[in-house]
Formats: sequence, C-alpha cells, structure tokens
Amino acid sequence: MAIIEVDRLVKRYGAHRAVDEVSFAVERGEIFGILGPNGAGKTTTVECIEGLRVPDSGSIRVCGRDPQRDHRELPTVLGAQLQTSDLPDKLRVDEALQLFSSFYRKPADWRELVDALGLADKLRTPFRKLSGGQKQRLSIALALVGDPKVAVLDEVTTGLDPQARRDAWHLIERVRDRGVTVLLVTHFMEEAERLCDRLALIDAGHLVALDTPAGLVAAAAGRQRLRFRPSAPLDSAVLAALPEVSSVEEAGGQLVVTGTGDLLSAVTTVLARRQITAAELRVEQTTLDDAFVALTGHRAEH
Repeated sequence: MAIIEVDRLVKRYGAHRAVDEVSFAVERGEIFGILGPNGAGKTTTVECIEGLRVPDSGSIRVCGRDPQRDHRELPTVLGAQLQTSDLPDKLRVDEALQLFSSFYRKPADWRELVDALGLADKLRTPFRKLSGGQKQRLSIALALVGDPKVAVLDEVTTGLDPQARRDAWHLIERVRDRGVTVLLVTHFMEEAERLCDRLALIDAGHLVALDTPAGLVAAAAGRQRLRFRPSAPLDSAVLAALPEVSSVEEAGGQLVVTGTGDLLSAVTTVLARRQITAAELRVEQTTLDDAFVALTGHRAEH
C-alpha cells in the first residue's frame, strides 16, 4: 500500500513551473529516491509533501493525510531533515534532542536514537563543535525523534567527505531497518544506486522516469564507454566522426568515448591506422549516470 501519493503536482513561481504535473507513489518500507540536478524541482516537490509549500494544483497524501488540510497531524507521521538546517551554536546535542522531543505527544526514545546513530559520546557537545558528519547524524536523529512512519532526507550527504558520506549511507539503511519509509532527495548517482529501491528522475520540473535503479540502467544498456590514454596526440573529432560514437571527452590526459554498437572495434581500428596505442584501456559498464544522460541529455551532478 502506498504511504505517499503525489498526483499531478504543480508548483509555480511566477511564470516558472518549478514542478510540472509530477506524479508518483512511495510504498511502505522502501527507500524511494528523488534524483535530479540542482534546480530540477526536487526540493520544491518534497517541501510540498512536507506541507512547507502550498501546491498550485494536484494532490498529495501522506499516510492518508493532506499536508495542508491536516498540517497539525502531519508531524506525527512525517519527520524531515531539511536541505539546510542549523541550530544555535551553543545548543548541546542532548538539549536539541530534548527540545525536539518535547514537540511530540509520543516521541521516540532519543537516547536510543543517539546510540543507533553514533552520537552517544557527543551529548554534551555544542552544535558549533560538531563535524559535518556529526551534524548530519544529529539532523537525522531530530527527524526521527517524533517516531514518524516516513522520514524525508533532503541532500543529506552534500558537503561530506567520502568516508562521512558512506557512514551516512549506513545510517540511512539503519533508518529503513527501523521500519521507517525513507524519501531520499539526492543528485549523487552512486548514492541513489546504492540506497534506493526505486527512483523518480526529475529534470526541469518534469518526471522523466520512474523505475528501480537496475531498470533504469537496463534501459540504457546499449550505451558503452571506453576510457584510455592515447600514446600520441589525437584529435578527438576523428573519433567523434565515427557512427558508433555519441560523445568524446578529455579528462586528465585520457579520452572517454561513449557510444553504441561495436564501439571498441571501431575506436581501436582508427587508433591502429594512426599507429596510436590505447594505454590504460578500460571498457566501463553502463551506469545510472548513463541512464540519466540518455533520458535527459545531460548529467545530474552539476
């Protein structure tokens, strides 16, 4: 049964449609991702779900509740970690958790949350002295302190170093293991592919695709990518002219060639004619990023 239902959602800012006829449903117990580039309409969509913005048209239900009409009841079923959220510098971790816990009639045990999220040794630490990863853990704890059925996590790993990002991924999986349905907003492909059961791809306010990460990758499986370092200077236009090639990019002295069909044979034949060796040649499998490019014409991570 769907725990979140979004039907033909529209949100305008003046003449600009930030969200344009977006529809999807989130099933109970899944990690559902909303994926797209910055400015695609992801945050506006979830802010409508959270009741923070009023849609211009369409309907939303969260556990059967309308976020606008039932706004007093919504916090009992939905917790949110906002894209940008700061606390007073001197507010300690335990004080923040006690304060937020007092907002709910039946809060979760925040002491259990800090143990689960690795904050037990930071209870007396002021917010300003927390690392970026610790602030994100606290933000997740505050989103869960009301014991919600749904947690909205908006760009939860932005600004974190690679290790802190992976730690956050483990935390998100543990949130789902607690029985909470997770709505995850992200523009990181690796994050979406690792965590999400299903994905809504949003671009320029439109829902471009809705499927599992594997399903989206399978749809772009005809694409291939070669990466190599030419042993001599090579005009990339020579490769771009091949019918099998869709794009050629230069990255750190390497050429990255994307295309279809017998791409490897076509490229190596051209190189052989010019007596150029393809050093460090790698044939890379189709990724979620490839699927996004195939559907939208550009990459999500920008």
